[in-house]
Amino acid sequence: MTGPEHGGRLNAAARQWDIPVSRWLDLSTGINPIGWPMPELPARVWQRLPEDDDGLGDVIRQWAGAPASAACVPVPGSQAAIKTLPFLRPPGRVGIPEPGYREHGHWWALAGHEVIPLPLEAATEAVAWPDQLDVLVWIHPNNPTGFTLAPDRLRQWHERLAVHGGWLVLDEAFADAETGISLVADTGADRPGLVVLRSLGKFFGLAGLRAGAVLTDPQIGRALSDALGPWALSGPARHGMALALADSDWQRRAARRLARDSARLDKLLSRFGLTVSGGTRLFRYVPHAHTERIADGLARQGVLVRRFDRPPALRFGLPGTPEQWRRLEAALSALESD
Repeated sequence: MTGPEHGGRLNAAARQWDIPVSRWLDLSTGINPIGWPMPELPARVWQRLPEDDDGLGDVIRQWAGAPASAACVPVPGSQAAIKTLPFLRPPGRVGIPEPGYREHGHWWALAGHEVIPLPLEAATEAVAWPDQLDVLVWIHPNNPTGFTLAPDRLRQWHERLAVHGGWLVLDEAFADAETGISLVADTGADRPGLVVLRSLGKFFGLAGLRAGAVLTDPQIGRALSDALGPWALSGPARHGMALALADSDWQRRAARRLARDSARLDKLLSRFGLTVSGGTRLFRYVPHAHTERIADGLARQGVLVRRFDRPPALRFGLPGTPEQWRRLEAALSALESD
């Protein structure tokens, strides 16, 4: 099975449009453009094998609001968990929202499970999904729409799944910049069958570090650790992750800045007839009937956005500098005049 395509395929865009990589404004990924400032790392983290008892698990639990009883598995990006978790259960029925991050469905299907698409808009209704599925994967907030639910509803889904040994897998890759939506602080993440994926790639802007964590019950945590094997997360990644998660002052400042910038992006897009219907503080979601024309028109000017076909929509990440804001505005203006 061919894997799904993603944002951030800048080299491919540079070849397609014959524009050097250095001249692109990449708004396709939803990654914080002003990421946490990684310091120079001490030589020892490059020279020694990583140690599981370095205290990183406690740092992650404190950052996420998880109790000491929750299993914490540091992973090389949440993608590592997404591709491993499906092989920890016998084949069954797995519900995955549509639209949504397509790596989930790809890997559950590859592991032999029956993947059931779930209409995103039905989630606010009284659904029978938790009683009919072995696993319910929920992307919260949704990527690409930004759709969220109250933690109470997610907790109820988990309780209904747990009755028959089911799992609720929550992908919280974009949850850090939002307020009051994570189920970790609400429920604890140590309940049987609850699996929460977190990542440093989005809010912290450290996608290249490939660092994340899975918070779950001890049984699933042990199985996942065994499947990943020793030294799954590099020593430099563990060290940098611990520093970033402990920097609460930077996190508060970044959340405030992202709130301002996402509101600014809403206003800019609306000036050019692009109505934002959702998203997160890291990206904005714009349904539109002519996504190909808009995305291609921006690409000709070296501005890369993410285009979706089902349903037709565009996703805009945030510019990070005054020059980038001016460039996006100029590109949208030129597009309007075509």
